[in-house]
This record gives sequence, C-alpha cells and structure tokens, in this order.
Amino acid sequence: MFRILSINPGSTSTKIALYDNEQEVFNKTLRHSEAEIAQYDSIIDQAEFRRQMVMDALAESDINIQKLSAIVGRGGLVKAIPGGTYAITEGLLSDVRKSEKGEHASNLGAILAHEIASSLNLPSYIVDPVVVDEMEPIARISGHPEIERVSIFHALNQKAVAHRYAKSVGRRYEDLNLIIAHLGGGISVGAHKKGKVVDVNNALNGDGPFSPERSGGLPIGDLAKLCFSGRYTEKEIKKMITGHGGYVSYLSTNDGREVDKLVEEGDEQAALIRDAMGYQIAKEIGMCGAVLKGEVDQIILTGGLAYGRYMTDYITARVEFIAPVSVYPGEDEMSALTEGALRILRGEEEAKNYDDY
Repeated sequence: MFRILSINPGSTSTKIALYDNEQEVFNKTLRHSEAEIAQYDSIIDQAEFRRQMVMDALAESDINIQKLSAIVGRGGLVKAIPGGTYAITEGLLSDVRKSEKGEHASNLGAILAHEIASSLNLPSYIVDPVVVDEMEPIARISGHPEIERVSIFHALNQKAVAHRYAKSVGRRYEDLNLIIAHLGGGISVGAHKKGKVVDVNNALNGDGPFSPERSGGLPIGDLAKLCFSGRYTEKEIKKMITGHGGYVSYLSTNDGREVDKLVEEGDEQAALIRDAMGYQIAKEIGMCGAVLKGEVDQIILTGGLAYGRYMTDYITARVEFIAPVSVYPGEDEMSALTEGALRILRGEEEAKNYDDY
C-alpha cells in the first residue's frame, strides 16, 4: 500500500488530502484570511507560512508523516510541457519561484511538496499542470503569424478521467482516441490521440465555447471595433472575455443551477442561452471529431456542469453520432493528483524530468 499526501494551494486556501492508494482517509481545507495573505509581497513569499500550516494540521490530526510514500503538489504556471507526472527538480522549483509565466497560488504546489518531502527523504511530484502542451504543429496555426494558438486547459482533470475511462474498459489511455469536454467555470474540449492532447481550445483567454464566466471565441471583427470604440479600457475588455463573459454577461450569474432554476420558472432568455452554450460545446466536440478523422473511441463529459442532466443530455443528443458518450461529473483534483503519483509508484509510468524539456 502507498500512502500519499496531496497538496493543492488556492488563492485563499490550501487543500490537503491523505490517500491509502486510491482511498481517501483524510482531507482538510486550510483557510487563509486576507490579513494573513496581505503580509506577503508575493505569492511565493507565502511558502513557509503555508508549509507550517500544513505541518500543524497533520500533527493536530495525529497523522504520522513518517509513513508517507510520496507527496504530490498541484502543478503551477511553468513552461509548456507534455502531460504526465513530473519529479520535482531544482529547475522546476526555479521556474515557479521566478513566476515568469504568471503569479498563481498553484505555483506553491511544487514548493510545498518538495520542502516537506525533502525533510522526510521522500519523492515529490507535480501532475498535469494547466500548461500541458501536446498540440500538433498544424493546430498551433491561428491564421496570422502575430498570434499563435496555445494550449491552456483543464489538463489535470481531462487526463485523470481519460485514465479512469481507459481502466474501466481494460485498455491503455495511450491506445485510445478520446474527446473530453471539461465543463466548468471555463470550458475546454480536447482531442486526445493515443495519450496526447493534440488539439484543445484555450479555455482561459477567449477560445472555443462560451462558459459560465468566459465569452469563448467572439466574432473577431466586432471585438476589434469594441476594443477601439473608446468605451472600454483594455482591462475591461479582458474582463469581458474572462470573468464577466458567458452566463454572467447574459444572465448575471455563473451558477448553472441558478440558470436551470430560471428556465424552470419560464425564463425564455435563460433557456436560449443555456441551449446556446450546449450547442457551442457540441460544435467544439464535432471539430475535435474532425481532428481525429472520425476515429473516436469515446466522448467524455466532465467538470461541475456535468452534474446537470439537461446539459449533458443536450450535448449527447448532438454528438453521439460520432461516438458513445460517458459522463464523469465533477473535478476531483486531489484524487487526480494522487492517481498521477500512484502510476509512478506502481511502475505503470516513469516520472518525467522537467529539466529535459
């Protein structure tokens, strides 16, 4: 049996969970007040504060850290790398400390995992950060050389459900062609070709379907006019695209359950917008079907919105002609991190070396 500690830092919290193999035996969310966070000039400066909180929480719960097999942290904004589980190296730590790709609390995942593991002489890992990039060269072409399509998506959850599905049918992820749609505050739809995500929409900065909080791909000429209309600043335009787009812009909520309630109460506009989101997701899945030349073993719907039966049924009705559809609702990041580490400890995969890329 392998005992694994998973650490997932967020902006105002640090989630920790303990697993015996795949079985969760302990979890806790450590909350950080604004006053506590305000003491530090940068996110990276919070590392020792958060590490001590993790250690105190484990001690208070009488968890014997000497029995741990490995520690895994959420991967941050590092350089573009292929998917997989990575041993935490000095090169990786250097990159997250520099935060050249952006400051984000997830950058602390590698630091916390490494520092705790080093004190115990244990291996430490990160798994499938959002910057996983396996896109084929043809998928990077945008239509203008000034702009390249990039890979930013829900890699951790997409890869986790891909492995779970493969295991459920007794096959290897690397032998399957899958289309996976993560339906959350942001929406990413990836074409998984024999274990690699060869094409995926940029789920963060305005590409693909609109989502509860994001505009998705807007008509580009009209967006250009809006940018130079003088009505909005660059910051306001970016907020329209990420944060105040999608459901928020049309219906003043980012909660799919509230939208469902509006529809049930007879709100025709809410019904149209909900269907439009499902329609755009289905279109993106169809495009991924073309990427895979129609050779698709399974379509998988996952993420928080996949709990909504109407949405998954709506999408399924439009895409099941391509391949059968499975639904894996939710996004369990802690178990996804653990499963990545387990594949290494069990010898099912080899840990990748970040410094090789």
